[in-house]
Amino acid sequence: MSFETLKVARTGWRLDVTLNRPESRNAMNAAMVRELSALFAAPDPEVRAVVLRGAGGSFCAGGDLKGMDGGAIRDVNRSFGAMLQRAEALPALLVAVVEGPAMGGGLGLACVADVTLAAPDARFAMPEVRLGLIPAQIAPFVVRRIGQAAARRLALIGGTLGAEEALRLGLASAVGDVDALLEATLADLARCAPRAVAATKRLIARAEEAELGALLDEAADEFADALAGEEASAGITAFLTRSAPPWGAP
Repeated sequence: MSFETLKVARTGWRLDVTLNRPESRNAMNAAMVRELSALFAAPDPEVRAVVLRGAGGSFCAGGDLKGMDGGAIRDVNRSFGAMLQRAEALPALLVAVVEGPAMGGGLGLACVADVTLAAPDARFAMPEVRLGLIPAQIAPFVVRRIGQAAARRLALIGGTLGAEEALRLGLASAVGDVDALLEATLADLARCAPRAVAATKRLIARAEEAELGALLDEAADEFADALAGEEASAGITAFLTRSAPPWGAP
């Protein structure tokens, strides 16, 4: 697959996806939304980690306002929300590496990542209301990530969070040297069974909306299936014999 707005590189089970419009601080246009959506819609089952970052020291400055009009903009806007849903549903671990601004849609990407690593200069913002717009597609994901109170403060006055406050609210998973943090995250992931990671992601995603008893029933079924499967057999054997499991570094 060829891309106009992304750089994509595969190394073993790691897929690096770089938002590549540095001249606009990686603001998302319709082409970037389409390309991200296509990438997330057809995940490679051998990929265990998708690492998302921006070119040129900026994560993403939000939506590209140039050329917006009242024509097909509703569909473009909704397609961005659909892309976030696909990103959130990836079976692989989604890691966002945030340097500089993560504004608007960039904040949305940071909120759907499983792990969001922030450089000390990272800034998370929802500036839409200052432009006479609304954060239509990202607001639900922001609320789910940081809660109603923090989301209201951020969205209703067009506020900005620094890296440390983002960490305190649970938006950022860690703050510091993002390359070192990324390698440590991937080293931790290398110890985890890929099917178990994917199943656990599905379980966590359903925890906020499913009826608890039904969810626990389904989870018990999945646990029994996992215990009878090849991954658990290999993982438990490796644990008992103090050896390395068959899954490993990228």
